[in-house]
Amino acid sequence: MDDSWKTVAALAARFDEHDRARGVAREESVTVQILKIGEEFGEAAQAVIGAKGSNPRKGDSHTWDDVEAEVADVIVTAMVALARLRPDAPAFFAAHLREKSARFL
Repeated sequence: MDDSWKTVAALAARFDEHDRARGVAREESVTVQILKIGEEFGEAAQAVIGAKGSNPRKGDSHTWDDVEAEVADVIVTAMVALARLRPDAPAFFAAHLREKSARFL
């Protein structure tokens, strides 16, 4: 497991600990974590709109650096979700990536 997955595992454990302390059931915890992916995607979409200046009311409200950071947030959130769902998240993801990329590479 590389350092990225170690960090993701630590984040997942911290969020699980927080939810357990609040009495939140595991199913609810992972459901909310998955919904968080959608929230982060929305922020990435908002950043693209702002970088393109597509909303006349807001103008050029974001930069492409903002877009990149928001996309990274989506990835981190999704990795944490996967780690909260599966203890073998790094191996599962690697196998899944191999399977998906085999169609195109």
